[in-house]
Amino acid sequence: MLQLDFLRHGELVGGSRYRGDAVDDPLTDEGLASMWRAVEGGKWDAVVTSPMQRCRVFAEQIAAQRGLPLRVDARLREMGQGAWEGLSHAEVTLHHAEAYAAYKRDPLHCSPAGAEPIADFVARVREALAQVLAESDGQRVLLVCHTVVIRAALLIALDAPLHSLGRVRVNYASFLRLTHTSLGWMVESLDA
Repeated sequence: MLQLDFLRHGELVGGSRYRGDAVDDPLTDEGLASMWRAVEGGKWDAVVTSPMQRCRVFAEQIAAQRGLPLRVDARLREMGQGAWEGLSHAEVTLHHAEAYAAYKRDPLHCSPAGAEPIADFVARVREALAQVLAESDGQRVLLVCHTVVIRAALLIALDAPLHSLGRVRVNYASFLRLTHTSLGWMVESLDA
């Protein structure tokens, strides 16, 4: 049985705004501390991380502290937000009101200009999970990643439709635990 613990990064410098794969603000001191609190008592055999500094910095620290192998996987980076990268929610709803309303109605077909299509994003997360499964069966793996990666993992585990990707809130430094057995994926816990 494989156990995957997905940990979302902590709070970021710059406050709340759209950050995909182009804007990579660092963690605040509290953001880093919240990640350390979240992993207290956890036991893993390996760490896999997004290459983005908001995940990678913590992943490198915990892997070094606990003597765990670390792998960086670019497929675990956040979903690209295109024209909305770096903007606050208020800026998007003010300056991109029509596009935002269309996206909320139909996120599969009305992504922000230049954004990564949801189907492509979920496909790359699925590939990353398949590699972890192939390389780590029987292990406990910590994946340090992003909100939408965690949502995609949950969607994959539940065989949920792509349009449901945005229906789960994932707070800073929260966990999703999935296990994989001969019967497939199982959601063990969601601390969103």
